[in-house]
Amino acid sequence: MQPIISIDALEKTFASGFQALKRIDLDIPQGEIFALLGPNGAGKTTLISVICGIVNPTAGRVFADGHDIVADYRAAREKIGLVPQELTTDAFETVWATVSFSRGLFGKPKNPAHIEKVLKDLALWEKRDNMLMTLSGGMKRRVMIAKALSHEPQILFLDEPTAGVDVELRRSMWEVVRALRETGVTIILTTHYLEEAEQMADRVGVINNGELVLVEDKAELMQKLGVKRLTLQLREPIDRLPEALAAHELELAADGSALIYTYNTHENANGISSLFHDLETAGIRLHDVDTHQSSLEEIFVDLVRQESAV
Repeated sequence: MQPIISIDALEKTFASGFQALKRIDLDIPQGEIFALLGPNGAGKTTLISVICGIVNPTAGRVFADGHDIVADYRAAREKIGLVPQELTTDAFETVWATVSFSRGLFGKPKNPAHIEKVLKDLALWEKRDNMLMTLSGGMKRRVMIAKALSHEPQILFLDEPTAGVDVELRRSMWEVVRALRETGVTIILTTHYLEEAEQMADRVGVINNGELVLVEDKAELMQKLGVKRLTLQLREPIDRLPEALAAHELELAADGSALIYTYNTHENANGISSLFHDLETAGIRLHDVDTHQSSLEEIFVDLVRQESAV
């Protein structure tokens, strides 16, 4: 099946000489939620701007549902909805008017039923006659999503969609995004909330210094790069590690009450059974065992640190 977004050898160098994107190759299938992660200045917004036809590429090509974003701009752009970081809405318009106007910008005929559905899906129906300036920041963010969905796009870009939104509203917006995916909409998400990517994304891409350094299925990424830490609470404290446990690279807590075992889930998970066998042989009895696995945030920070050190 042809990917709904296809990026081939994409580069962008600005007039100043700064190269913001360095040979990006990426395919995104229909119906996927793709999280694009990276530090500030990594190239996330530039990449989105090129795909959406806001910024022209220096080299390479981008296709949206088979349409070249430069050579066939109008057809490609019609497939795309964009929710930018900034809240750029006319404060003196009503919710209904601004969403309806956005649909008209794409040459779509009036469709009150569709606008009504979008507003209801985003819990904005009761606010349809409210002026935008009377809405909370979270509600304005929802209006931005409604505007992006007004022309029935198949691809939706969410650039930091929950910035400044409280936790409860953020999670309700996650539900909206998942529901959109169920209708076949492809969603590309940039976020500084790593919990957001971990909760919602099917795949994760990490961009740093204009390069796409990793694209991976989220679950596989966490399995490959995730680190687990076992904290073994001891029944009786010990002063030092027995020689019989030296091979396991254990860390002894400062008060001697616990042993900490850190391991890569992909490489040496089988060492746990050997560890417990050696603990028993050494006569060390356990009171409790606590397990912690790396979050996507910890994995991301480690990846960026490694790339920056190269």
